[in-house]
Amino acid sequence: MRIGCGSWRAGRRGIGHETARGHDMNWQSTSQFFDMGGYGLYVWGSYIVTAIAMALEPWLTARRSRRAFTQVADNSETDSTS
Repeated sequence: MRIGCGSWRAGRRGIGHETARGHDMNWQSTSQFFDMGGYGLYVWGSYIVTAIAMALEPWLTARRSRRAFTQVADNSETDSTS
């Protein structure tokens, strides 16, 4: 018995072996790969949404940071002139 994640049989499976539902994991064409056995829209849609979120997060964080620094600078100028 192996110790680790998943079932003890996980190490025996490889590319091309059947999954729990009995579907073969080899694709005969690119369109079959992108179709993902009928789940392609969900799978690729999830990848796209995640990629967009990961691309936007650093940009939005930098934008918020710049706004905060600008606001602090404006407040310190206002305080020093009064």
